[in-house]
Amino acid sequence: MKYFGAHVSASGGVENAPINAAAIGAKAFSFFTKNQRQWTAAPLTDESIAKFKENCEKHNYTPSQILPHDSYLINLGNPDADALDKSRNAFLDELQRCEQLGLDRLNFHPGSTLRKISDDDSLLLIADSINIALGKTSGVIAVIENTAGQGSNLGYKFEQIAQIIDKVEDKTRVGVCIDTCHTYSAGYDISTWQGCDDVFEEFENIIGFKYLKGIHLNDSMKALGSRVDRHDSIGKGTLGADIFKYIATDNRFDDMPICLETPNSELWSDEIAFLYSLSKK
Repeated sequence: MKYFGAHVSASGGVENAPINAAAIGAKAFSFFTKNQRQWTAAPLTDESIAKFKENCEKHNYTPSQILPHDSYLINLGNPDADALDKSRNAFLDELQRCEQLGLDRLNFHPGSTLRKISDDDSLLLIADSINIALGKTSGVIAVIENTAGQGSNLGYKFEQIAQIIDKVEDKTRVGVCIDTCHTYSAGYDISTWQGCDDVFEEFENIIGFKYLKGIHLNDSMKALGSRVDRHDSIGKGTLGADIFKYIATDNRFDDMPICLETPNSELWSDEIAFLYSLSKK
């Protein structure tokens, strides 16, 4: 079954996220468990946790349909020891919030070298950071999102993600989220059906579909290989329609959250309906 949705607001409390998702006809959703632009936040209250679980049950959302996203501030590959420690503590807090909410995955951007260390050294820091956090939590999968490769961000090559996974000790608790905009901007041509076949064959050979735990479905404002992360609404960017129909009709993408992060939230209900119409063709 396909679970299409969007990254919805949790303003006013995490318990509002499933309500906001249901209101746009979503069968999946992403959200932030705290303010994504602050290092720390007040702990989740017992009341919010209980209401979140109650609202998920009311609107038929199971953990396999939910892909929370961590803070944008976190850089698990930071070469500065103090900054790295701060990121690791924040990442652990995010995983613990998912534990409290009964969720089984947390999506995150792997990290950046800040042009101060080699890619390999930074990738090793990322893997070490994941191992530390997983060792202090249980039940939540650390889901690495591929990036566009903007600046010094890592994870824009499938090989880099595979390199991280290789160093994660508990392979049952690491996964991948593919962002279509990031994939295209990183230089993987998914604008045609043949291109999709080729890219996802490469993904299978280098990483493996067994690690795929979610999709971010976005059009791209920028051209193939631009290495610029700029999302666009479906049908308004440079990607074309093939990738969206490809994901909508390929059963390798079943039973996982497929979430829009397109810029115009007023279009989400229409975009979700469009994606479901593609899945029926």
